[in-house]
Amino acid sequence: MATLAEQDSGSAARILAAARELVLKRGVKGLTVAEIAERAHVAKGTMYLHWSTREDLLVGLFARDFIGMVDSFAEMLVADPEVCRPSRLLPLAVRLTVDRPFVRALQIEDDDLLGALTNHPRSCELRDKIGPASLMYAAIPVWRKHNLARTDWTLDDQAYAMQALLSGFLTAVTSQPVLATVSVDEPARVFAAAVTALLGPETAGPDDIRAVADAALAVLAARRELVLASIAKRDD
Repeated sequence: MATLAEQDSGSAARILAAARELVLKRGVKGLTVAEIAERAHVAKGTMYLHWSTREDLLVGLFARDFIGMVDSFAEMLVADPEVCRPSRLLPLAVRLTVDRPFVRALQIEDDDLLGALTNHPRSCELRDKIGPASLMYAAIPVWRKHNLARTDWTLDDQAYAMQALLSGFLTAVTSQPVLATVSVDEPARVFAAAVTALLGPETAGPDDIRAVADAALAVLAARRELVLASIAKRDD
């Protein structure tokens, strides 16, 4: 199994912590390896013992946020397989995205935080492999098979509509001025109702729920390993 630099090195852990603090405080633009090293209390050259470039370090930092989100999903599914229901999973995806600053920034393409890395090929790869919209697209065929989503739409049409809904709610909760004239006490409840309106009633029985939860855990594990491998090979 792939391992990360901070698992074997205290200096790598300090560098990651310093980079995270600085990016969240001031964004990626203009951030230098020297500033990160100074905050981490290591020599500038120490960073290059673990990462070849500043971009490798920063994209690896973002990827760790995605891995943390996937781990949270998996823990919740193991504790309660009913979480796999669309009306529960999608509001949860929004909440977990909001709770993870780099996942959120990449999903909403926050140039202020990410700068040139917003649409960097490796940032796009992260969104494609393990972003909430990507994981949802993988979930829809399973939902359709197990009585958790209507089947009278084409898969592409359904996935497009669900991605639009997910993106819209994510924008609403991260950019309050967009809906400044609308007041909702429980956005998650509204989102759950919107998911049900779009996908139809959830008529799955216990066996269906177990099958969907197991499939979701398998997908999460596979995607997690892909991302972990992609950043571990750049961690020395």
